[in-house]
Amino acid sequence: MSAPTTEAVLAALHDVIDPELGYNIVDLGLVYDVTVDERGEAAIVMTTTSPGCPATAALREGARECTSLIPGIAGVDVQMVWSPRWTPARMSPEAKRHFGVAS
Repeated sequence: MSAPTTEAVLAALHDVIDPELGYNIVDLGLVYDVTVDERGEAAIVMTTTSPGCPATAALREGARECTSLIPGIAGVDVQMVWSPRWTPARMSPEAKRHFGVAS
């Protein structure tokens, strides 16, 4: 079995949907960094659209849960940060089109 990769984690994180916006956290630009070490420990640094977001715990748990299902992942650490603050500029081109945000 091959070792899990950052790309595999990012692909899995597309399954985590922000409940307020109904769109995945990767294309929304909420995922700031993903690493996977040689032991299969995944580290995810992410944010929410605002520091007081009521979905913070659900998004953190969703990221942890979907990443833990990847074969070879031994553990998941999800760190929530609010600096730098999220802006719509972090959204993927697809998400910007979906929400009508100018590039």
